[in-house]
Amino acid sequence: MNFSYPSRLFEEAVNEFSSLPGIGKKTALRLVLHLLRQDKALIEKFGATVSRLASEIRYCRICMNMCNDDICPICADTRRDHSTICVVETVKDVMIIENTQQYRGVYHVLGGIISPMDGLGPADLHIASLEERVKKGNIKEVILALSATMEGDTTNYYIYRKLSPGKSVFSTLARGVSIGDELEYTDEITLGRSIVNRIPFEMK
Repeated sequence: MNFSYPSRLFEEAVNEFSSLPGIGKKTALRLVLHLLRQDKALIEKFGATVSRLASEIRYCRICMNMCNDDICPICADTRRDHSTICVVETVKDVMIIENTQQYRGVYHVLGGIISPMDGLGPADLHIASLEERVKKGNIKEVILALSATMEGDTTNYYIYRKLSPGKSVFSTLARGVSIGDELEYTDEITLGRSIVNRIPFEMK
């Protein structure tokens, strides 16, 4: 749908909002109009917060989780089991698993999964740093907690081949997470049980 915009700046704002995932032009238009109905101070605070994301958000130098410092709170927590690494696709997956309150190990965020269709190969992901962690640390278990999709399975197999043989045990989520599902759409109870009842990872 084409709109006739009353202002070029207004049009630019709508275009920026519509560039976000899942936001179409109509939704973007509603969001911008909503912002313009707010107090000027609130709009300025909103803009300043978005601007600070680019300059202040950092990523943990150990696991690549989002944080405010060099090391995230999870990696810095001595009460966590640092011998168990849960490998996930995104920071959002860390948040989802943490919400289950069923996992007390640490994480490694790949930043994506191998997907030739999207132009993502192993070199585009944080696999090399995971390999270094497993080689240097006393890692007893690596949990491959990627989405149960073809791309997720491909990434699982690549990591398994890259890191084994070794002293670490490899496991994956129990199939309470259905094949084809992404962690984002799995309810917390099912995901929590899948972590607790994880199974050995096997090459097929």
